[in-house]
Amino acid sequence: MKYVQITRELFFKLLSYHLLDKFEEKEEIEKGLEAKLNTMVNHEIYSKSKTAPTEEEREKSRQEYLDRVGIHPDFRW
Repeated sequence: MKYVQITRELFFKLLSYHLLDKFEEKEEIEKGLEAKLNTMVNHEIYSKSKTAPTEEEREKSRQEYLDRVGIHPDFRW
């Protein structure tokens, strides 16, 4: 089983939303969860770009990661 870490603030907002029926913070909760999901997807794609079995798959994942984070593929240090 894998675990996902969220900020303490987001955790307490989720608790108050579900247990105390405080629906005022719904938009903030959605933004926080969406940001976490995007971070997880980026990490998964980056990992795949380093560990894919074939060079083609690694390059495809690398390009996808660069597109997601907004780095031009021709950029070099």
